[in-house]
Amino acid sequence: MGMKSDIKLIDKKGLRLDGRKPDELRPIKIEAGVLKRADGSAYLEWGKNKVLAAVYGPREAHPRHLQDSSKAIVQCRYNMAPFSVSDRKRPGPDRRSVEISKIISEALENVVMTELFPRSSIDVFIEVLEANAGTRCAGLTAASVALADAGVPMRDLVVACAAGKIEDTVVLDLGKEEDNFGQADVPLAIVPRTGELVLLQMDGDLKQEELFKAMEMAMNASMQIYEIQKDALRRRYAVVAEEEKDEIDSAQEEAKT
Repeated sequence: MGMKSDIKLIDKKGLRLDGRKPDELRPIKIEAGVLKRADGSAYLEWGKNKVLAAVYGPREAHPRHLQDSSKAIVQCRYNMAPFSVSDRKRPGPDRRSVEISKIISEALENVVMTELFPRSSIDVFIEVLEANAGTRCAGLTAASVALADAGVPMRDLVVACAAGKIEDTVVLDLGKEEDNFGQADVPLAIVPRTGELVLLQMDGDLKQEELFKAMEMAMNASMQIYEIQKDALRRRYAVVAEEEKDEIDSAQEEAKT
């Protein structure tokens, strides 16, 4: 953010490098239930970002000193694969991934009914397969769908999106070049039913009115993403219902013979 470049991020027609208008999202696709061995999972494509999320639990928290007798803990591990960026990333956790893991855990704890599972752990793994700016928002959005797919009781889904400032213009959902050479980036996450903010960060400089505009744009876009999340879960539940029906039909046929 804030790096100098000769790249023109917005042209004379008001269009960005990828042809989007200032208030336009990148294409988003979400699929739930993609991993058989996880309790819940989701795959998300957001522009050129590709993210996989998996959930395990609730299960007994280990090591035991992490257990809370009154509720479950939500543990998140966010990781960028070495091949996710053009310059190979060094494997293993770094300062950025530890920070993002923490803020995603805290955001999800606001909606998970942790009080139902004392001494338990709900483990969320987020793997960024390809990165192109906005991976914390993409990861949190995918993780929320994976939790729902796992059947973890939640008050609502969590949706994340970012807005920012480039060429003195407030824009939605920054791409890679915009993130690198823009003036500001504001990722946020909300609980759609209540409008509660569960994540808000800012990198760069914004005037007060610009910050409010960026937040409004991101929150409005989050409601669009919320519908995409719900559609992914509806498709998943339809598949599960069909599979259960086939199993029942098969069992009835075997009973007849």
